[in-house]
Amino acid sequence: MASDRAMRTETRASGRAEDGASTPLLDVRGLGVRFGDRRTGMEVVSGVDFHLMRGETLAIVGESGSGKTVSGKALLRILPKGASVSAGTAMFAGRDGRPPRDLLALSRSDMRAVRGGSISMIFQEPMSSLSPLHTIGDQTAEAVRLHTDLRGAAVRDRCLEVFDQVGFPDPARAYDAYPFELSGGLRQRAMIAMALVCGPDLMIADEPTTALDVTTQAQVLDLIKRLQKDMGLAVILVTHDLGVVANMADRVVVMRKGRVVETGTTEDILERPGHGYTRALIAAAPELPVGKPVHHGGVPDPIFWARNLSKTYAGRRSGIGAAAPEIKAVRNVELAVGRGETMAVVGESGSGKSTIAKLMLRAEEPDAGAEVGFKGADGEVLDVTALSGAALKAFRARVQIVFQDPYASLSPRMAVMDILTEPLRVHGKGGDRERRERAAEMMRKVGLSPEHLSRFPHAFSGGQRQRISIARALMLEPELLVCDEPTSALDVSVQAQVLALLKELRDEMGLSYLFISHDLTVVADLADRVAVMRRGRIVEEGPATLLFENPQHPYTRALIAASPEPDLSRRLDLAAVARGAGEPETWPEPFAYSGDQAPGLVEVAPGHFVRCAA
Repeated sequence: MASDRAMRTETRASGRAEDGASTPLLDVRGLGVRFGDRRTGMEVVSGVDFHLMRGETLAIVGESGSGKTVSGKALLRILPKGASVSAGTAMFAGRDGRPPRDLLALSRSDMRAVRGGSISMIFQEPMSSLSPLHTIGDQTAEAVRLHTDLRGAAVRDRCLEVFDQVGFPDPARAYDAYPFELSGGLRQRAMIAMALVCGPDLMIADEPTTALDVTTQAQVLDLIKRLQKDMGLAVILVTHDLGVVANMADRVVVMRKGRVVETGTTEDILERPGHGYTRALIAAAPELPVGKPVHHGGVPDPIFWARNLSKTYAGRRSGIGAAAPEIKAVRNVELAVGRGETMAVVGESGSGKSTIAKLMLRAEEPDAGAEVGFKGADGEVLDVTALSGAALKAFRARVQIVFQDPYASLSPRMAVMDILTEPLRVHGKGGDRERRERAAEMMRKVGLSPEHLSRFPHAFSGGQRQRISIARALMLEPELLVCDEPTSALDVSVQAQVLALLKELRDEMGLSYLFISHDLTVVADLADRVAVMRRGRIVEEGPATLLFENPQHPYTRALIAASPEPDLSRRLDLAAVARGAGEPETWPEPFAYSGDQAPGLVEVAPGHFVRCAA
């Protein structure tokens, strides 16, 4: 035990193969990465050691800025401009029969042959990694032509074979599709197909499921596991999600500030962590269920509500003269947020949850017949659907929004001072001095230093940027915040910090939240009540603890079952979870329905409603 523990400590985490007769597929020693030159630059990765055996999954975990993604890119020699490998070796022994070669010392031409051929990589955000100007087929075929001897029709045939392998429902259609025409899950499948089309020995997966809902995440993870078994593929999984680690990894490397602090089997790391930082990461990971007081009955003093809320979009025409089919994104939704409470709306991508927020904020117009109301602290009741001009502008000052992506929602051309004071300028509130003072006050309130107001967004981490987004939303002293996936782009410890901040602000300022999320563990930690959406309808709604501990609807149960947790005793059956709850037509009685013939919501306990036949 003592020697095993020593192997996993910061100073001795060498990660050499336990079996000396086995040659690792990849053996990394003393990896260092520097940004800038040797004299004035900064060492962002230092002394990183780990190994990977054939067919094994190694997870590299850590917070944003820990060096995990940079380490992966260094192995493929695709570091960003200004960064360079400063030390170390990375001995790679592919199936080509050659002796192990140092990836960090290969010539550019030899490295190009390895990259995309023997080693491939899938990235966190497919939309920024795929070319919007080329079809999925063209981009996949390019890799085949570069790394194999296939030509002509054989290239297309190979691509279609892999598209079928990764689970595209219609491979031929996917071949001719552009990235924007695919859902998030299908775009990630396209990335996996490109990574696997040349039969690599090793795939580096950088946060491959971060932006996906739990069911789609399970589908992608199940796909990676299945392909790994079929192809004998080794995987380096770069992630901050310890629930994914528990379900995927054989061994784990924990990184902090560019160094490996602990390494070992998944069981050792999750059940017997030796380093304080590892223990902190595990403690920060939310789990289901989360015990909290159960509020029975109706909504306490509603501040924001919607009735008969629907939204219909015109679909794309399928041919010349063909009628465009309608897409019903939201169907007759009734929803209310109580004063001082957090109402969460959860569901898979495409369920309509974000559309509800847009409709209630009048960012989009609902179908005729909808009612959206707002009751301010002064007792005034507003018919939001009837507002226009100055009245609508005044309403929007009282209801602000925090967006999902802190990298996209802050202008890179504006200093933080200008970002924070802009809402006050737009609404004509205060003079320059008052605005600056308010900005400094909000920075302090969200845990940042006012001294950084002159900086630009690129100088801040993801968690800090989201704090700035929250500060901006608070500048006008709103009564309600709409939070649209505000933590999905953040690692677990930063996510926990942002959730703690939201709770603190809610209690201190009397805020109400409409919280949109696909992450059930986040919702369980923050929400008072939860509405679960499927295909534009609420299928279950109730107090958070009651809903998570005693879900009644098969779709709610499927979502909860699909949520990965850092608990080895509660590993998911990924194949079963990936199938989800199925379509409403396939649900058991009394929950099944088809088309528009949905049953109503039935109260099965005080404040707990389920869509089913009475």
